[in-house]
Amino acid sequence: MTTVTDLYPSRGATEVATPRQDPVVWGSPDTPGPIAAGDLQSFERDGFLAIDQLITEDEVAVYAQELERLVTDPAIRADERSIIEPKSKEIRSVFEVHRISEVFAALVRDERVVGRARQILGSDVYVHQSRINVKPGFGASGFYWHSDFETWHAEDGLPNMRTVSVSIALTENYDTNGGLMIMPGSHRTFLGCAGATPKDNYKKSLQMQDAGTPSDEALTKMASEYGIKLFTGKAGSATWFDCNCMHGSGDNITPFPRSNVFIVFNSVENAAVEPFAAPVRRPEFIGARDFTPVK
Repeated sequence: MTTVTDLYPSRGATEVATPRQDPVVWGSPDTPGPIAAGDLQSFERDGFLAIDQLITEDEVAVYAQELERLVTDPAIRADERSIIEPKSKEIRSVFEVHRISEVFAALVRDERVVGRARQILGSDVYVHQSRINVKPGFGASGFYWHSDFETWHAEDGLPNMRTVSVSIALTENYDTNGGLMIMPGSHRTFLGCAGATPKDNYKKSLQMQDAGTPSDEALTKMASEYGIKLFTGKAGSATWFDCNCMHGSGDNITPFPRSNVFIVFNSVENAAVEPFAAPVRRPEFIGARDFTPVK
């Protein structure tokens, strides 16, 4: 079996910062796609790209209706791919939504979506993870600060930082209802977190992150260096962000839900191997093992 070098050590005895070993934009400047050259440069610098309107108002209505159908379906609620809020017992997320729903499968294949992923990653791509996040009002809990790549590397076995996410808003993102926060530029440093990965860690981490969380000291240092950007926008807006961005979101204690569809594209040239810092792989609905390109 071929051994893959671990470029980003994590989950050891101590917290370790490692400079990024990979490009941010893998495509060449003349790689065709919907992202303008200046916006690609911004993505490379900041680690994210916000788009005021990725999908239209009419399309938002279709996707929002499909989200509502899924979260009110008893069969979906009973499925292991649904994550339930520990306090309110409402659905927090539904994973592998592009396999559950043809409506969301079509969104994944939309050139406005997959075309941007190919352009950033410089290759064909497959879906490493997809989900709808409901985040209802009156107490939906947030997601603590983390780098997605730290988890996807440690627990899913993604070797390199050749992965990009898009969060598409299906409700308005206000500055008060638990919106996405990113530290601009943080994608250039990998923070390897301290502490071993428990078996079946995903069952707990999908409700509340524990293993793979940075220390207060590291977060204070990064926030002081990079600052924090809060993303707001109308339904239909979107945020693309690099897999190693330090990001999180607060609780939603407003009456206004913050629902979005979240799609993670990975390069077909960066297929998952065995986990780098976990006893077992996470389930395939969280970390895909089907590397078929999106067409």
